[in-house]
Amino acid sequence: MQQLAVVKIGGNIIDDEKQLTSFLKSFATVKGYKILVHGGGKIATEIGKKLGIEPNYVNGRRITDAATLDLVTMVYAGSINKKIVASLQALGCNAIGLTGADANLIEANRRPVKEVDYGFVGDVKSEQVNTKVLKMLLESGLTPVFAPLTHDGAGTMLNTNADTIAQELAKSMADLMDVQLIYCFEKKGVLTDPVNDDSVISKIDEQSFEDIKLQGIITDGMIPKLENAFAAIRKGVKKVLIGHAAEFDKLFAGTGGTSIL
Repeated sequence: MQQLAVVKIGGNIIDDEKQLTSFLKSFATVKGYKILVHGGGKIATEIGKKLGIEPNYVNGRRITDAATLDLVTMVYAGSINKKIVASLQALGCNAIGLTGADANLIEANRRPVKEVDYGFVGDVKSEQVNTKVLKMLLESGLTPVFAPLTHDGAGTMLNTNADTIAQELAKSMADLMDVQLIYCFEKKGVLTDPVNDDSVISKIDEQSFEDIKLQGIITDGMIPKLENAFAAIRKGVKKVLIGHAAEFDKLFAGTGGTSIL
């Protein structure tokens, strides 16, 4: 089967022009089919404050009201996405900037209201990824670059977690290609000590994940990242890796970061 790399870039890397440029240089050299999914960093929050839109978070997750939806659509799909696409074009990588609404690539369901109303936030299911069109784009020599936005199929954009988008894209393409999923951010991998960048756990399976979660070794945003990783493995993704964007070459080669088994 043909090889496909689905790469998610996020964390503080999006906010750091030097680190982002270095990562994109490495990503552009990857041969074969590849997809890039990017997060939003802190840029939307900073621009929002200038516009009088204060961020609202519950349990670390952004509440997306109508004004915030307009903000993140402008920043994620506009400023951030197009700067990344332009940078990749300059590096000889024929990128195309996308959201889930473009070519109906990723449809999502608006998150139901339970204890918290998250507003215009979308939850994706694998069957809502348009693999036929995505495969056509890849085979046309294009590198899709996804902003973390989907749509509901009824005319409304939805703010969607970038880790989840990367996982759903990887899972949906696993029946068609030999897929590896790589999460890149500002840490060298999953750490036993969050203040020690060298305390990388080289390999994690589901049992060890449950153990270190119970021990409190991993918390906050790393837990859903790992849950996404294991969900991808269960659905046929061949390899999932987590590590530092600055070490992307090692990650892609399978010699760095944390491997998810």
